[in-house]
Amino acid sequence: MQVEASSGLPELEGSRSASRGGGAIRRRRQRRPRRGAGAPQAMAAPAAAAVQRLFEACREVFNGAAPGAVPPPAGIERVKSVLDCITAADVGLTPNMSYFRRVDPRGTPKITYLHLYKCEAFSIGIFCLPSRGAIPLHNHPGMTVFSKLLFGTMHVKSYDWAAQQDTPDVPLQGSRLAKVKADGILTAPCETSVLYPEDGGNMHCFTAQNVCAVLDVLGPPYDDGSGRHCQYYNVSSSAISVGGSMLLPGADRYELLEESEPPEGFYLVGSTYMGPRILDH
Repeated sequence: MQVEASSGLPELEGSRSASRGGGAIRRRRQRRPRRGAGAPQAMAAPAAAAVQRLFEACREVFNGAAPGAVPPPAGIERVKSVLDCITAADVGLTPNMSYFRRVDPRGTPKITYLHLYKCEAFSIGIFCLPSRGAIPLHNHPGMTVFSKLLFGTMHVKSYDWAAQQDTPDVPLQGSRLAKVKADGILTAPCETSVLYPEDGGNMHCFTAQNVCAVLDVLGPPYDDGSGRHCQYYNVSSSAISVGGSMLLPGADRYELLEESEPPEGFYLVGSTYMGPRILDH
């Protein structure tokens, strides 16, 4: 997904302007720290360590893999186990931050993307969704993707392309058959979900039931020049016949997907990540 850059820093809850009425900023006498004042700085170390552990795990797992190749199971489990332990506090997020406010209650909520790190092998970022915010159905060509819901409740629907033997003997008129892999509600805390180039729900969409934050790892990241273009889709039919039999509840579900432009009103903007920094030695 293409992210529109934002030049401004996010407004943190409770922040105030550095000066008032255009006057000069008055310097205050520096006070001697009280006993125990160093505790907050000490508490910041585990948060920084959590983000750094994620970066180092991704670097070792993805830098050794060929572009588009799925890392070995041990590598997948390593990244997933690190993500499973990360919390919103580890990345400096709370639900009352401005990222999660709806500016216009009647309009389409703006989605904010916080960039943590990106190289040719992988990227790390966070999607911040206000209540009822939605990320439309899109794909991840040749990519392995980890998604960790940090807080909130969201509806998730995902698909994989149907196997050749599942394709009905009828013209699809530009659409392609996809198998529904997931269609339900996800609530934090929960395990990290993993999708693969050909399995696990490579195409998915999110709709926030309340304010949500999703930490994403993409390996490798989108790159039009390498054929990893983000394509959006619409569902053209939700009840079809396959091999002459109507799909029944409880059986595998298939839907017809057709390529589309991003939906009108979908607004994704980039903003500055304010949490613990990643050190790339």
